[in-house]
Amino acid sequence: MNSLYIAKLGSAHLSSIIKGSPILKNASALALTQLRTHATTVSDKPSPPSSSQSAKSKLADLKEKLAAEEAGLGDFINQGSDGKLTAEEALELKETVTGSHKTKKLKQPRLPSWLKTDIPVGQNFTRIKKDLRGLKLHTVCEEARCPNIGDCWGGGEHQTATATIMLMGDECTRGCRFCSVKTNRTPKPLDPHEPEHTAEAIRRWGLDYVVLTSVDRDDLADGGSDHFADTIRRIKQKAPHIYVECLTGDFGGSLESVTSVAQSGLDVYAHNIETVEALTPYVRDRRANFRQSLRVLEQAKKARPDLITKTSIMLGCGETDEEVQHALEELRKVDVDCVTLGQYMRPTKRHMKVHEYVSPEKFDMWHKKGMSMGFKYVASGPLVRSSYKAGEFYISNILKQRKGLPVDKAFVAAAEAAKSA
Repeated sequence: MNSLYIAKLGSAHLSSIIKGSPILKNASALALTQLRTHATTVSDKPSPPSSSQSAKSKLADLKEKLAAEEAGLGDFINQGSDGKLTAEEALELKETVTGSHKTKKLKQPRLPSWLKTDIPVGQNFTRIKKDLRGLKLHTVCEEARCPNIGDCWGGGEHQTATATIMLMGDECTRGCRFCSVKTNRTPKPLDPHEPEHTAEAIRRWGLDYVVLTSVDRDDLADGGSDHFADTIRRIKQKAPHIYVECLTGDFGGSLESVTSVAQSGLDVYAHNIETVEALTPYVRDRRANFRQSLRVLEQAKKARPDLITKTSIMLGCGETDEEVQHALEELRKVDVDCVTLGQYMRPTKRHMKVHEYVSPEKFDMWHKKGMSMGFKYVASGPLVRSSYKAGEFYISNILKQRKGLPVDKAFVAAAEAAKSA
């Protein structure tokens, strides 16, 4: 029985044949499909390309997008329609989250001359790098690709090597859109020897000020706060003269964990809000929150009123002057002492784009504005980072002054200049 014969049969007669024949009954769907095919008129449209032609076309389109640097993850990943921030929106950072402006795609601005730094070299740099590898320690200087690494590790203006140790491994459980630290939902277990190794490395370097930070460890019940506290206590045992600053995460909002670190013997408690409140959902991991960060800073001060509290803001992410002013006001409400403002710099093409390169003059304006608002110290400049050598120098002198110890002449001059301004 061929398809031409089936096409000539009437529908009633065809139905009776199918019912009487098990073979035809099973093949009914195929037969009806064939009948429909023969009854359909020929389309004037060209036939679709073959699979090989289609693959070549898609590859060519992909190459064109990549060559034009316009392709983002949103072009290649199906994000669904659940109303959440898409990958393209997150990485491109649309002009606004308030709806007050028209949204448009950003083109990456050219790097201005004031943001270009020298390649790190020197004996101090090589020695510190060797010590870190030997003790299996990580630094945020390397992981976050800090542009000041050559100055800090090499000695810089004050000829004192500084490095920010990153505790609890180099894999973070969060994925903020500005950060180049590796992300992993299930990072390696904590190294029980890390607190001792960290204290020993710091003792060897002969520092007078050290910064400890860490990846976020949402996989741990306490977020790693006990590990932080243990490291601080060991440093103070081996080198009690060293001032210790800790740049912590939010510990998932656990105020008990914040208190544990604040009361462990450190001198400066730092936690970064990173950006203004309106841009937080676009810049930081969804588990981070502007108000939660304010509560962390507030709790640290409540747990130890003599602690210096500190935070950092990136500029160039699309924020307005009014939003930066609002952030500074909110920080003063919870009695934050020090704030640093620096330029956001895109670590790789997989991260969000720079909205603008803020001028040095604008950074100077925020320095004056912050000091007039009552902050004890404001470090504001294109290359300023949360762990910033000049800032650490200034804060260490504040701590010395509190203890009645001699302070640096440069600190006295800077303090006087700030008062007169």
